[in-house]
Amino acid sequence: MDYLNALDPLLRTFWYVAIPASLIFAVQTIMTFIGANSNEGLEADFDGNLDSADAPFQLFSLRNLINFLLGFSWTGISFFSTIQNKNLLIAFSLLIGVAFVYLFWMIIKQVQKLAENNSFNFMETISLTAEVYMNIPSNGGGKGKVLVSVKGSVHELDAISTGEKIEAGTLVKITDIKNKNILVVQPL
Repeated sequence: MDYLNALDPLLRTFWYVAIPASLIFAVQTIMTFIGANSNEGLEADFDGNLDSADAPFQLFSLRNLINFLLGFSWTGISFFSTIQNKNLLIAFSLLIGVAFVYLFWMIIKQVQKLAENNSFNFMETISLTAEVYMNIPSNGGGKGKVLVSVKGSVHELDAISTGEKIEAGTLVKITDIKNKNILVVQPL
């Protein structure tokens, strides 16, 4: 600590901000890679009605504060001997701190573009063409099976016919859903 006490007060302040911010950032990074608290930085750290904002990210979070402090403090330390005007150095450090928060926002925005909902919904099968896999009895007299492709994935689903018997291998059109999980089909 004697080393820090011998420094210029502004440089010492930058170091006092950089050391804890870097340690917290290291802990956050390790926790992120092991999967602990994976939504940190995506929610606000205070109570407030922010539901109206359709944003993937909240400005006021611990992660954003740490990102700002990292950019601010390490820029101040790095450019302390280069930029002699202290006010200019502080302004430049503040600008870089804000740039760190913006960069994190851009990264989160790009990562969220990778998310997709692949959950299966029976309603998405209506009007699709399917192939009968197991014979379907006539007039709802029992269930058969059809193969249908939804979002690039083939599903084997129960099906009934309101008309004649449909043989395996026949192409059918899905017209309705019964009991939330049985397809109503008719031959093409």
